[in-house]
Amino acid sequence: MATPKTSNKKTTKQTAKKSTKKKKTPKKSKTPIIESFSSAVNYLLDQTDFERLRVVQYDETTFKLDRMRSLLKGLGDPQDKVALIHVAGTVGKGSTVAMLSAMLQGNGYTVGQYTSPHLIDIRERIVVNNEMISEESFTELLKEVVSIARKENLSPTFFELVTAVAFKYFAEQAIDIALIETGLGGRLDSTNVITPLMSLITKIDLDHTHILGNTVEEIAKEKAGILKPSVPAISAHQTEEVVSILKECAEISRTEIKVVATDIEFSARFGGGADGKQHTRICVITEESQYMHIPVPLNGEHQATNCALAISAIDQLKKFGYEFDDLTLYNALAETKIEGRMETVWERPKIIVDGAHNPTSLQTLIKSIGAHIPYDSMVCVFGCCQDKDVQGMLEKMALGADKIIFTKSKGNPRASEPKLLQKQFAEISGKMTQIAETLPEALEIAAQAASRDDLICVTGSFYLVGEAKKHLTALAAKR
Repeated sequence: MATPKTSNKKTTKQTAKKSTKKKKTPKKSKTPIIESFSSAVNYLLDQTDFERLRVVQYDETTFKLDRMRSLLKGLGDPQDKVALIHVAGTVGKGSTVAMLSAMLQGNGYTVGQYTSPHLIDIRERIVVNNEMISEESFTELLKEVVSIARKENLSPTFFELVTAVAFKYFAEQAIDIALIETGLGGRLDSTNVITPLMSLITKIDLDHTHILGNTVEEIAKEKAGILKPSVPAISAHQTEEVVSILKECAEISRTEIKVVATDIEFSARFGGGADGKQHTRICVITEESQYMHIPVPLNGEHQATNCALAISAIDQLKKFGYEFDDLTLYNALAETKIEGRMETVWERPKIIVDGAHNPTSLQTLIKSIGAHIPYDSMVCVFGCCQDKDVQGMLEKMALGADKIIFTKSKGNPRASEPKLLQKQFAEISGKMTQIAETLPEALEIAAQAASRDDLICVTGSFYLVGEAKKHLTALAAKR
């Protein structure tokens, strides 16, 4: 017998009503839950991260320094409680900071370093005397920063939050001096709310052209945005065009900038040493001091001007009352270490990683490998970001690599597709290439292709380098 329709409607209605009651849940709190280091990292990854975006609107509406100032004011302006050196530039920031930090630490100073990007652990960005901030400190400080942001009704970006954590940590640690790298450009960078002891500008070249400008002159203006009234500035060796722009910007900013090899006497000699290896030695002569025949601790002729800039910064610090013993200074400089730059991460087969991510740095890498690392042939594992000068980078790869395996980092949403890189490279060179959808696969292919005396080089982006280090570390742990 058929059930009456009226009964059906009633039953359905009652069931629906009952079901609705069951589904009711209390409203979720909008307060972020940051109770552990992993939850802190997850919270950060949910925030706007210009390092990972394909398209970035580069102007005052997106990069709001007032937002950063408000955030820091709520924290008690920790950036004003620490002596700071501000570092901008296209290439060489990390190397310059590493050498300057080594010399300062060697002479007994406690040194903070704020750098980017990180390779494996976000805490690599915030370091005191080569020790990363602890997971506990990072978590607690981020909770405090986020609390202030909510109280002030601010929506800080990933980089702004981490920058605030760094400034607060350095102030709490009562360090002697902190070396602060810009993240992007200079003028609108989140770090550009500080008044440092001095400003340093490393080599300026074409990079982030879709954001900062299509010429080195335009990019130089953005980098020179860190110059402050009456704050002395020093630049690495630059082209005449860039020197002209920097001098002009310094005058507008009511300060003075000295340029290595223009205002500061500088010379470099590259040749064989007593140990049979190739070395670079530099001479830097200022109004106050003479630094003669100093060995550059990092490989590559390009490190000469970075080293000269670091030494010039030390010379300026002497004028501020910082004390240095020259012999200790040289010995400390010789101990400089930096990850992700011509770093050997595996011995058999020999694998090096380098975060070169523009044509100039790639050309420099290939030249440095030729001068410092003996090998029969070089297999390159290459991946880069879509927004880089891909054509220029591939042209440099064609000059140095014997075989190339194109891949991409799984953690980089801006990564170029390996198939597209291979196709573009084929128009430049007829050298052997392969593609791999993942980095582990690319490394496996490279290892099979390399003989005992060959070299494997992973390069093209810091994302790729970081993933390679993490993968190889895990692989070594299993052995």
